[in-house]
Amino acid sequence: VQLQASGGGLVQAGGSLRLSCAASGRTFRSYVMGWFRQAPGKEREFVAAITWSGGITYYADSVKGRFTISRDNAKNTVYLQMNSLKPEDTAVYYCATNMRSMRRRDEYDYDYWGQGTLVTVSS
Repeated sequence: VQLQASGGGLVQAGGSLRLSCAASGRTFRSYVMGWFRQAPGKEREFVAAITWSGGITYYADSVKGRFTISRDNAKNTVYLQMNSLKPEDTAVYYCATNMRSMRRRDEYDYDYWGQGTLVTVSS
């Protein structure tokens, strides 16, 4: 399974970006897709997750109301729409897939990871 994240870039505070994560491989069957982020000097943290079959979404408190996670099952792609961006959202964003369970908030629950895409929010 390969995950390809894209869509990062430089944006001013208050702006928006949409990240994409395309999954590929001989057999792709995921329970949960998640987005995490890691800011310089900080640990990687949970951002959002979505169940692959039911589309149930989960968010970190820090992004609730500003970020929206969605998926396109036909394209095996997950999106993260980020609005009202703040400088503290600056980080490398990673997508990941949990192919074993519905657990979603701990990075150790995930089996495969994308390469990361950098989001920089200027003040």
